[in-house]
Amino acid sequence: MIPKFLVGDNTDYDDAVFIVHTEYPRFVINLEDDEVEWFDTLENENEEEATQEVQNLIQQAEEFYQREVDRYEELED
Repeated sequence: MIPKFLVGDNTDYDDAVFIVHTEYPRFVINLEDDEVEWFDTLENENEEEATQEVQNLIQQAEEFYQREVDRYEELED
């Protein structure tokens, strides 16, 4: 089983932190500039619902990252 979200980095992008959403709709968000790269097309024909779904997923990705940072900092203490 793969987690719903993964944290990623790349030495070619020194300041960037990437969050990968592994479930439909799959995407990667760059938290440095909030750029989102979609791997799937949303099949929801209702634009308002699709917009809300995207906003919710991005918020979940940001909350996941903050939780991961908080846990890492707790381990350092």
